[in-house]
Amino acid sequence: MRKLLLLFTLCITTTAVTAQSDQAVIPEVGIVNDLENDSLIGSLGFGWLTEATPKILSPRTVSDEEFATLLPKIKSLQVPLYACNIFIPRELKVVGPDVDEAAVLEYVEIVFQRARAAGLSLITWGSGGSREVPDGFSRLTATAQFIYMAKRVAEVAAEYDILLALENLNSTECNFITTLPEALAVVKAVDHPNLRLCVDIYHMLMERESADAIKGTGPYAIYCEIAERKDRAAPGVNGQYFTPYFSALKDEGYTGKIMIEARWKDLALQGETALETLRQQLAEAY
Repeated sequence: MRKLLLLFTLCITTTAVTAQSDQAVIPEVGIVNDLENDSLIGSLGFGWLTEATPKILSPRTVSDEEFATLLPKIKSLQVPLYACNIFIPRELKVVGPDVDEAAVLEYVEIVFQRARAAGLSLITWGSGGSREVPDGFSRLTATAQFIYMAKRVAEVAAEYDILLALENLNSTECNFITTLPEALAVVKAVDHPNLRLCVDIYHMLMERESADAIKGTGPYAIYCEIAERKDRAAPGVNGQYFTPYFSALKDEGYTGKIMIEARWKDLALQGETALETLRQQLAEAY
């Protein structure tokens, strides 16, 4: 009897441990916003913050003296700085007839130096103006240019332990790499461990991409941004249902952050609803 009871207890324990190990980790939710809103963002319950590169890292907009002043503020934020976006300014072309490789590499190296000093290890690469293909320019040539430049930039990023996440942008904002499969194909072609993938669900919605487009991103996706399709509103405003996309991310083993990049009418009033909306839909999926 004692042996039977012991065996039964062991079976129950093993089943519970297996169930726990099989349960996926629900991604945490953060926000793309301004450092100045740190206290508000923290009070709303967001755990992570993404800020714009031109605001804190870019040598084109932030002097060395200004960066030195910003650094203590960045390191003492209530909500940790997780990433930066808006990586390369539009005047620094990475495709087309006016690419200045040396200027691009000089710029990104300073950004990476500052990112490391700030304790950052992730930068998203959208930069639609920089990668816009000029009218009449060969798209095959542009693709080859971008793959080459992305590899060179990733090599510099590796020197500073920075990961880059290539972002799919919708066709109203850029005419190049406008779907998630296109972004994934470029990441695979570059084939560098410091260039990974951003799954931007807002841009997917704008391009009418279904959740099926997320299939195959598992080994590459490290970052995700989101907003509702209509007016790029915050989650919960128009009732956008994201769960199929979250389910697809779960199937791919995604455990990175989900960052809201929305046009807020009033962050203080909308923030908690947006956060709760995503948490509920993530719980459904995960």
